[in-house]
Amino acid sequence: MKTHVTLAMGMLAGFGIGAVAVQGLHAQATPPVYYIAEIEPTSLDAYLKDYAPAAQKTIKDAGGRTVAAGPAKSVEGDPPKTRVVVQVWDSAEKIQAWRNSAEYKKVREIGDKLAKFRSFTVNGVAQ
Repeated sequence: MKTHVTLAMGMLAGFGIGAVAVQGLHAQATPPVYYIAEIEPTSLDAYLKDYAPAAQKTIKDAGGRTVAAGPAKSVEGDPPKTRVVVQVWDSAEKIQAWRNSAEYKKVREIGDKLAKFRSFTVNGVAQ
């Protein structure tokens, strides 16, 4: 009888571990969303000093990561004549929540005085 109970408990534990592993794999399979911004500063020094650090903090606090930033170099065609920033996010909803946050809106008021912005998102591809 004791063997049957031990076997049943082992099977239940195995099912539980398997369920957690499958859920973890599913979460990893969701591709990220990339946020791309073209930024044309009117004063690069003021932009880098007064806006960029504060904006980067709001991005990090909201769960985004900046993976590339700076002037773009052309591979084909004309490159943007601006700075380009690429961020990676877990979802489009997180991007929207960040952009709607009071913290970012306050920082963006500064940014709007120092640069023109164009931004868009693109879905990542499952690997």
